[in-house]
Amino acid sequence: MTEYNTLQLEVANKIGTLTINRPKSLNAINAEVLSELEAITKEIEANQDIQVLVITGAGEKAFVAGADIKEMAEKNALEGHTFSELGNRAFAKIATLRQPVIAAVNGYALGGGLELALSADIRIASTNAKVGQPEVGLGIIPGFGGTQRLSRLVGLGKAKELIFTANNIDAAEGLRIGLFNQVVEADALLDTAYAMAEKINKNAPLAVESAKVAIDKGFDMTLDQGLAFEAQSFGLLFATKDQKAGMQAFINKEKAQFTKE
Repeated sequence: MTEYNTLQLEVANKIGTLTINRPKSLNAINAEVLSELEAITKEIEANQDIQVLVITGAGEKAFVAGADIKEMAEKNALEGHTFSELGNRAFAKIATLRQPVIAAVNGYALGGGLELALSADIRIASTNAKVGQPEVGLGIIPGFGGTQRLSRLVGLGKAKELIFTANNIDAAEGLRIGLFNQVVEADALLDTAYAMAEKINKNAPLAVESAKVAIDKGFDMTLDQGLAFEAQSFGLLFATKDQKAGMQAFINKEKAQFTKE
């Protein structure tokens, strides 16, 4: 496994844990973090020992406190555009991983930190989480997907409110508006994320991966196109050994043994 300066990847029980590992900087995102994220997603995608990925931040204070403002401050327009494209590429790679991705949001997730969480499929927050898109207060806008993914998750009106005001919200409000799937005490955060990952892993992995693709692709299709894509995906799974194993186990009232075939 490749060694990275700003990231740490651990694998156990078919679950990968990806940690943004810059605790002295509250895990702030800079160009090195983004480049390493883009690279490590290739390893994660190819690793058959990872069926679910959990992303978190090192330390207790922050998931990712935001982008590294000192690095950004002197960029010109072209450099700013390039930096945004790098962030969008890295986060798109996370969003389109074949594996389900759970963001375990511990503490602050501001700016690029919230955008990283938005790239996950499921978001679980600790009770001390604070999230927001503060960019307009710095003279810019969210540049790593915030203007696009946030509105798709919480609706146009709420996304505009959060982005226009640059207000931070707490975990309870994030749960209320549908930004978070669950909120738990900080000391239970990773255990809760792992419990959800284990629950996902009890199911047929090819079916889970297919469901993720169908949901994500269908979101940008018409309903008729999405239904057609679903029917195609549904049919293809009947050619897998896992479909036979799953249905036979159900008929026999046994626990299915899936082999990802």
